[in-house]
Amino acid sequence: MKGQNRTALYLVGVVATMASLSFAAVPFYDWFCRVTGFGGTTGVAEAAPDTILEQTVKVRFDASTERGMPWEFHPVQREMTVRIGENVLAFYEAYNPSIRTVAGTASYNVTPDAAGGYFQKIACFCFTEQVLKPGERVQMPVSFFVDPEMLKDPEGKFVQEITLSYTFYETPLPETQAALAAPASKAVN
Repeated sequence: MKGQNRTALYLVGVVATMASLSFAAVPFYDWFCRVTGFGGTTGVAEAAPDTILEQTVKVRFDASTERGMPWEFHPVQREMTVRIGENVLAFYEAYNPSIRTVAGTASYNVTPDAAGGYFQKIACFCFTEQVLKPGERVQMPVSFFVDPEMLKDPEGKFVQEITLSYTFYETPLPETQAALAAPASKAVN
């Protein structure tokens, strides 16, 4: 009996360890992608560098929504040519044609992957949840630059075009918004 108890305890320990590692994998992968630019994950910076080069790169803007997300979402400008190191401001527009308040969060990436670690955002609507009331239309800014260090990268130095893509996903309304959006309950006599 002692051997069976020890084996059962060992198996429970293995399962608990595997479960713990699976929960740690998501934040670790997210951290890894942000640090390395792996998979087209962009970086976040406090400010643009002091150096602005004459060399340019074309930046294209792409937008989509998750299936079932009622918003209309698109870039205001489809593309722009920017100098490497220059702080640039671009806008996306979202419109909620539905009859209910909807919250959304944007996921993002850039292609090619070689540009991911060098595409730096200073401010972005994607950093926070967005809430649109019925019929509301907003323009949302993203402030970014392409780091001059990209030209020192063996793959990055050949990048001439970068695509910044966003996808909006519907998320639960914040409690304060949900309370305002909930229909008033009717008293039963």
